[in-house]
Amino acid sequence: MDPSQYQYPSPLEGYEHLPPLPEYVDRDGEGPRMLTNHSEKTEDGKSYVNPQTGVLSKAYESFVDPIDNGTRGGFDIHIYFYQENKTQSKFARDLWTRIRHEFPELRIYRVWDKPIGPHPIAMFEVNVFRPAQFGAFIAWLVINRGPLSALVHPNTGDDEVSKYEAQEQ
Repeated sequence: MDPSQYQYPSPLEGYEHLPPLPEYVDRDGEGPRMLTNHSEKTEDGKSYVNPQTGVLSKAYESFVDPIDNGTRGGFDIHIYFYQENKTQSKFARDLWTRIRHEFPELRIYRVWDKPIGPHPIAMFEVNVFRPAQFGAFIAWLVINRGPLSALVHPNTGDDEVSKYEAQEQ
């Protein structure tokens, strides 16, 4: 299907009846006041203050529907390396070992030293189960992935188990 034909729910679905968000600032410590000039911003000069509700989004605790919150894991992270490049191959194995030490609560599969399934080069896979794990691991991986690349994708109830996943088990 042509992506321009996709139908998306409004991002404000469920929030339609809330009052408009105020645009306010507290620069002098005397409490927030309504902004009269929409170009006026908070103390950083760029952002708006969001009124606190005292309740964190449920998305901090579980992935939003339709992302899997079960045993499959909400996201797969595939870490790729060129199997013919000895430096990358060693780095990938070292990173795989470090992830196992640093994040023992995550599921990590074997290192594939050749293309497997839809993956065009060597790789290994890590699964995360909770949003907090996703945030911690992805931030860590951005800094520690070195010369390797990564593909991150969600798992939903519509996914089919691919041949390579069956081979991994």
